[in-house]
Amino acid sequence: MELEPLRGAIYDSNLKPQALNLPANSLYASANEIKDRDKEKIIKELSPILNLSQKYLRDRLYRKKSFIWLARKITQEQTEAIKKLNLKGLGFIKENRRSYPNAYLASHVIGFAGLDNTGLEGIELVFDKYLKGQPGWALFLRDARQKKLDIWEKMVLPKDGYSLVLTIDEVIQYIAERELERAYKMYRAKGASIIVMDPKSGAVLAMANRPSYDLNEHSHVSKNNMRNRAICDLFEPGSVFKIVTAAAALEQKKVIEKDRFFCENGAWKYSTHILHDHKPHGWLSFREVIEQSSNIGTAKAAQLLGSDLLYKYIKQFGFGSKLGIDIPGEISGIISQPRFWSKISIITIPMGQEIGATALQLVSAISVIANGGKLMKPYVVREIRDKHNISIQKFSSQIIREVISLDTSQRMKKILAGAVEEGTGKLAKIPGFTSAGKTGTAQKLEPNGRYSHNKFVASFVGFAPVEDPLIAVVVTVDEPRPYYFGGVVAAPVFKNVAGDVIRYLKMKENHSYPN
Repeated sequence: MELEPLRGAIYDSNLKPQALNLPANSLYASANEIKDRDKEKIIKELSPILNLSQKYLRDRLYRKKSFIWLARKITQEQTEAIKKLNLKGLGFIKENRRSYPNAYLASHVIGFAGLDNTGLEGIELVFDKYLKGQPGWALFLRDARQKKLDIWEKMVLPKDGYSLVLTIDEVIQYIAERELERAYKMYRAKGASIIVMDPKSGAVLAMANRPSYDLNEHSHVSKNNMRNRAICDLFEPGSVFKIVTAAAALEQKKVIEKDRFFCENGAWKYSTHILHDHKPHGWLSFREVIEQSSNIGTAKAAQLLGSDLLYKYIKQFGFGSKLGIDIPGEISGIISQPRFWSKISIITIPMGQEIGATALQLVSAISVIANGGKLMKPYVVREIRDKHNISIQKFSSQIIREVISLDTSQRMKKILAGAVEEGTGKLAKIPGFTSAGKTGTAQKLEPNGRYSHNKFVASFVGFAPVEDPLIAVVVTVDEPRPYYFGGVVAAPVFKNVAGDVIRYLKMKENHSYPN
């Protein structure tokens, strides 16, 4: 008989359990020892208790075997109901059932394990070899009636799995999910994502998606609800992408904040294309171009940069490549090399068209500006521990590369603070704290390849406080209605999340938590 190891627990950064094991009974039958007329009685009485079809139970019980599983890891209520029936030929074996005390919270990050204790989604899948442990075995004796005797001939004890400590903070995760749920329902959106990250280290403090699902009830959930949209959904980022164009232009000394651009009063013919601003502008300084999110001004700055330099910085900021986060499903996104660009790519790519990005890439990109110019590798698992709470392996921050200078990052901080104070991101202002960020409203592509006029992705990327950023946040809302502007739909989510999270982190600094 195989002896099941105890699967390792998963804890948040404050050691609050997110996945643990509860004792459960599994029901077996000694099919060879049960008479056919008794089998029919067992089938009839077990079917409603176990919620299994009579056909399924009949198929199991009529096999010529001395041991057959009928139901694994059943509830205590089911166990009691079966014991009351006093049916001969059945028995129970103690096992462990995986339980998720917070149900929906961080479901797309944590994932789940199957009945056989094998990880199938999320962290449970990626770190399965650490969590699962190694089974043991035992030889035991039966009497002439096949009844198990409590006499063991030989035994090899199972080796329990290691536990994980995440960078996710249960409180921050709750705040992020609460605000995302509110926007998702209010704007009747198709989907939504949020990531809260420590911009200095790349540690993910919260990651959530809508729609979501309960980890304890995962067997009938659609793949759509299980999808971790924050890392595996591709979308054109729209104006939030202007942070890359602006940072590149400043870094390469092609512009300074005071340089003035004529924004053509809202419509500019370039080649065969007419580029529009969401509202008409005349002359704007470069700082105002970003603050007011002028497509025309951004495109003119990008022309000074040129396609090769623009492409170089897009790649430097992490777009078009996987960032290497330690959960499954991350995609690399799409950015074509300049030799494949069209005549108008140089004016559309700078404002976030003709490029496919993920929410994770956007929060990593804004973190570059927040942390002084470095692209950090995002991560979710902080530590692996054994059952004696001794650390086996620790994971810490990793710099992927230096992207921009400290000077450029400081100047970009001021520009993005202006976008919140004076520009399109006014609804991202946090009472009591400074914030910086960029709004985005991207038209979705229709199946015919044209841009939709009624389907949008509303987004906001930002960080706070500006002087010493504690968090970077990305919010994306897919097909919100009736309002669809990033400044209206996504910016308030940032404001509410960032405000509550910063207050929580400041309070936490004054209290000591276990490590």
